[in-house]
Amino acid sequence: MKLSKRWLIFLLLPVATAFAATPQAYKYLEKLVAPYVPTNQPTVEAMLRIANVGADDYVIDLGSGDGRILITAAKKHGARGFGVELDPQLLKESQENAKMEGVSSRVQFYQRDLLETRLGEASVITLYLLPEINLKLRPRLLRELRPGTRIVAHDFDLGEWKPDIRANVRGTGSQIFFWVVPARVAGKWDLRLEQTSGEPYEVELKQTFQEIEGAASRAGRPFYLRDASLEGDRIAFVLIEDGDYMLQWRFEGRVNGNVIEGTMRGQAKAPRTRHKWRATRVAS
Repeated sequence: MKLSKRWLIFLLLPVATAFAATPQAYKYLEKLVAPYVPTNQPTVEAMLRIANVGADDYVIDLGSGDGRILITAAKKHGARGFGVELDPQLLKESQENAKMEGVSSRVQFYQRDLLETRLGEASVITLYLLPEINLKLRPRLLRELRPGTRIVAHDFDLGEWKPDIRANVRGTGSQIFFWVVPARVAGKWDLRLEQTSGEPYEVELKQTFQEIEGAASRAGRPFYLRDASLEGDRIAFVLIEDGDYMLQWRFEGRVNGNVIEGTMRGQAKAPRTRHKWRATRVAS
């Protein structure tokens, strides 16, 4: 998809001519590094379906082109949001398309560098960008977006961050990648059961994006930590007593910064009683 500078300049000449030759214009034009390739409509609709976009969502489309992803999100799913685009002609088209489709009160489009765009208010991020741009964005997506925010991309992934869903769109040759932004849970945690006596569990978690593993102990006795999962701010794992594999307890909870709260219940030979639990991070 990437073109040589010579061909890129040739392609941009009509845009530069149509757009007033001001310092502001050239500021944006010089950042254009790839030709515009629109996402076909079946892929747009599949992206929004996989991301489960709804009326409560605020969608930010990075590299919004003619606006079709955001306009479809607003018209068919009732979402709100904004898109950013460097190309002034595409920006004008997207604004006109939103007005024509009757959604200009729900979506806006701005001429803005996507690498400098604030992301924090999004509940959904949509992408159709080259791999090197995705990799530049990845640290900000993980740092700025709230746990549980959904990211959906067309054709290009986010490198080592494995997607939660990878799908092909029938008849288009398109691929879709989907992620849920994970909470940060790496570190050492002091985990206590409410309304019970006894020593707390000492839990240490290691994290690579949404994949987690770890180990635990209680009063000096080791526990295996198995079946760990993390989806957004929801965490689950099973602690198994070292001396008896059939003594197992399943912990489920929600992460809120340096605190996790949830419920625990026994499984296998362990008593089925439920207890509330709370963990506090004591070291990162």
